[in-house]
Amino acid sequence: MRVAVLDDYQQAAHHFADWQSLDAEVTFFHEHIAGTDGLAEALRGYEVVVAMRERTPFTAERFERLPDLRLLVTTGMANPSIDLAAAERHGVTVCGTQSPATATPELTWGLILSLLRHIPAESTGVREGQWQHSIGGDLYGRTLGIVGLGRLGSRVATVGRAFGMRVLAWSSNLEPSTARERGAEPVSKQTLFAESDIVTVHYKLSERSRGLIGREELSWMKPTAYLVNTSRGPLIDTDALVDALIEGRLAGAGLDVYDVEPLPADAPLRTAPRTVLTPHIGYVTEETYRIFYGEALEDIAAWAAGEPVRTLAP
Repeated sequence: MRVAVLDDYQQAAHHFADWQSLDAEVTFFHEHIAGTDGLAEALRGYEVVVAMRERTPFTAERFERLPDLRLLVTTGMANPSIDLAAAERHGVTVCGTQSPATATPELTWGLILSLLRHIPAESTGVREGQWQHSIGGDLYGRTLGIVGLGRLGSRVATVGRAFGMRVLAWSSNLEPSTARERGAEPVSKQTLFAESDIVTVHYKLSERSRGLIGREELSWMKPTAYLVNTSRGPLIDTDALVDALIEGRLAGAGLDVYDVEPLPADAPLRTAPRTVLTPHIGYVTEETYRIFYGEALEDIAAWAAGEPVRTLAP
């Protein structure tokens, strides 16, 4: 049995599971394989593939080009970049892993604090011999707006209340009683963007939610407000966001996700003012990787024994 572990950017996957316990040849791919031709060539002869989140789409065309593939393991129990119906047609079993709900909310607050207290700029300044050249913002008494109050957004709300913030929430199907139970005030979309000092996005990407935050939503925000996105890049109209930053209609943005990843070298966001940018590391923690790769190994062993676990169906 040959196993391919994709997109091991940190060259760390071999540390988080006992791959030697498998009766298999395991190969770790450290560079992203973007094209279908390149992927088909790289994965020729591999029966099992472990995919990291949504980095590598598995479309109907790609399943057609991967005749040796029999088991696809995705980290997480949902992956919209996998065509599950096509997998079933090609006789490929798809399994998932659990995904902790703690890491991304923690990074969200890292981005918020970095923006408000100018932490990256002040750190750079100290190294360059400067001393105290900015004035930070406050959290206490300010308003936090959460777009999407699911398991991640709810954790962000809890921390916001601990900081003494007023917490607002909106999503297209949010029940007011649910919002209140989770410590947030349910409001309209426009009210959330207009009244929040910080807007943070925790929303599932779909064709309906693509471009959820566009020029209109950004125009509702205060020029002193910040926007944070640790969910998915296409939820925000990137061109509209860059324009708002350049024109000074937004105090700043903290982003961990992008329309195209890795972020292209010529992407306007790289030079946009008042931003804190991280390379989609919201879920990249030791505990998360321990679960991802540990359960991926369990998935492979169970499948090889004829009793697959955590299977995903169309």
